[in-house]
Amino acid sequence: MTLKALIVDDEYPARQELRYMLGKFNHIEIVGEATSATEALALIKALDYQVLFLDINLPGMSGLQLGAVIQELARPPFVIFITAYDEHALEAFDVNAIDYILKPIDENRLKRAIDRVIKAQQEREGCTPIPAAGIVTSEISKTQGQPGESIKINRIPAEKQGKTFLVDIGDVFYAFTERDYVYIKTFSDKLFTRFTLKDLEVRLGGGMFFRTHRCYIVNLQKVKEIVPFFNGTYNLVLEDKDRSEVPVSRAQAKKLRKILGF
Repeated sequence: MTLKALIVDDEYPARQELRYMLGKFNHIEIVGEATSATEALALIKALDYQVLFLDINLPGMSGLQLGAVIQELARPPFVIFITAYDEHALEAFDVNAIDYILKPIDENRLKRAIDRVIKAQQEREGCTPIPAAGIVTSEISKTQGQPGESIKINRIPAEKQGKTFLVDIGDVFYAFTERDYVYIKTFSDKLFTRFTLKDLEVRLGGGMFFRTHRCYIVNLQKVKEIVPFFNGTYNLVLEDKDRSEVPVSRAQAKKLRKILGF
């Protein structure tokens, strides 16, 4: 599968730099460039782009405004904002951006964003998973067709104060969404993660983790109390430092009772 990409930036050097970097990745085909949001919108309506690499400060309509407009389309392209300014991050995710990358662009950061687009496209189409974004190099070309090793670690990368930590799965008390962001809660810390809850559900696996609510995944080994709420729902009190309470939806309450045997 190849994802058709559109680059939108009013500065020619920025477009050229991004085009060069994207040329190193599998699954990305750059089929258009635009210097304004108006020009980009016309191109998007004319061709089925899967991903949009979008600057925010554009002449006329801003990138954020364009992001809001295309959400009204039947199949809007996934948006990765690429900008020199960090103050628009919250607004960017309000228009369902896949990611928000600051200039100058870090190649590894760009790879993670493309991986997220690939996963989102798989979910949209319900297709067989395609490989994560690979950087096209001579070394990779030499090893094509050879069996690779599958590495699995029981840790989740999460961020706090600009640093990335590898959190042991056993240290995760629960994961949750908050204002379109996904966080992991340990005994005393709250860390940001770039995974969706659905991604985390897969990475955390079954066993001790249970999806209590559309916004929560809980480590049942860390639950201290089960408190009845209303209409057949519950709140779970955890053993973390804050004695956090996590809701259990009515739809999941029956499954939880069966799992725990009460």
